[in-house]
Order: sequence, then structure tokens, then C-alpha cells
Amino acid sequence: MYLDSHCHLDRLDLTPFDHSLDKALQSARQNGVSGFLCVDIDLDNFAAVRQIAEAHPDIWCSAGVHPNAEFDTPLTAETLKALALSSPKVVAIGECGLDYYRGLDDRLLQLERFQTQLDVAVELDLPVIIHTREAREDTLLHLRRFAAQGGRGVLHCFTESLEMAQEAIEFGFMVSFSGIITFRNAQPLRDVVKALPLESLLIETDSPYLAPVPHRGKSNHPGWVVDVAACMADVKQVPPERVAQQTQDNFFRLFSRAQRAPA
Repeated sequence: MYLDSHCHLDRLDLTPFDHSLDKALQSARQNGVSGFLCVDIDLDNFAAVRQIAEAHPDIWCSAGVHPNAEFDTPLTAETLKALALSSPKVVAIGECGLDYYRGLDDRLLQLERFQTQLDVAVELDLPVIIHTREAREDTLLHLRRFAAQGGRGVLHCFTESLEMAQEAIEFGFMVSFSGIITFRNAQPLRDVVKALPLESLLIETDSPYLAPVPHRGKSNHPGWVVDVAACMADVKQVPPERVAQQTQDNFFRLFSRAQRAPA
């Protein structure tokens, strides 16, 4: 059974499922998906994310702020701690990190947000879900310090260099790959997948974004994490079942507060 380690269930296009999240989840389960991590990106929408997780035994969630998020609720350590402790279904902080793709105008704000979330993760002993884009040096600098304090986490939807992935793995992080690895022009990224140990990898959809081949152009959903796994299995020349089992084991090792749903 497959586990989608990063999706935004509160943002799915439910039109193909009669506007029903339950039907969308059932479709994914019928496709072999046995668990979902619903990832928060801003504090204003955390209540909706938590509600989804609390309504389903096979869904967990996070609390955090995306580096480019715009929202009204002030991000303070106290506010974030309160949200993270508000439910046993909260198993991580994030997604947080740094994104310099559009420039450096808000770099200081991003760095402040990032450090606040890393500090809370250390205090609560929760893993972090990291978004990083064109911010390799600053991301690794902060994560080295975080890991030295006992911090752990995952670089999600990874699109950076092999060297960055290897360094993150060296200080105990995992690396997660999305449907991007199925894209025709993603051979360099598939080379990264091939070079990394399966014991350090996760799979995700990042749905509703980045639908994998053969679904490109459509709104993504968690049922298609099986296509990500199939591509990873092909690249690493192992059976898809091995990818499914190992990435699921990796997930529960990293997100240790997540309880496996009853069979």
C-alpha cells in the first residue's frame, strides 16, 4: 500500500468527485493509497487542515507557514506551538523553508519565519517539512544547525542537486519526490533518485499541484502517488511493491507520532 507523504487535501479540485472529499479519498484508497499527510501552508487555514485529519484515521496533518504564504494570523512561536499541540493528528511542522525564486525582496521575512518554525520543531520534538527553491545555501545552513539540535525532517518535492540531497541525508533528513520525476525533461532529477538510498526517500503528490505523467495538465490528487512510486521503482530497478513498503516504513520512522490506521 502506498502513502502520500505530502498533499493539500483542503485545496483539491473535487469536481471529478461530485464535490465530495470523501469520494476523492475513497478513489485514492481504491488505487492502493493507505495514508495521507495533509500539509498546512498558512495559519489561517490550519483549522480546515486539522478538521480533515481528525475526521479520518488514515490522515495526519502539519502546522506551519510556507515561505511565500500571505495570511492574517501573526506567526509567533506561541501561536504555532498552540496549533501544533491542539491535536494528536498534528505530526509535523511545515511546510516551511525558503524560496528565492521570485527574488530576495522578502528574504529577511522568510528567514525569520523559517527560524521560528525550526525553533518550535526542536522544542516540540516534531519533524519539519521543508520547501526549498533556489535557496540552497541558506536552507542547508539553517538545517545543519537544526540537525545539530536533534532536529529531523524531509526536503519535500525535491528538485535541487544531488549534492544537496546527499548532505541533507548525511545529517539525518529524508528526501521526497513528487510527480515531477515523471516529466519528460526531468532526467537529471531521475538521476538524483537513482543515486540516493531508498531508505531515505519518500513519495508524494503535492496535490492538487504537479500531476504526474500520464495525468499532466489535470488537477492532481493523492491517488496518483502510485505513478510517482512506479517511476521511482523503474529508475531504481526494484518492484513497485518495494518502493511502496520502504517509503511507508520511512514515513512512520520520520513522522513517529503518526499512528498507523487500522487495517
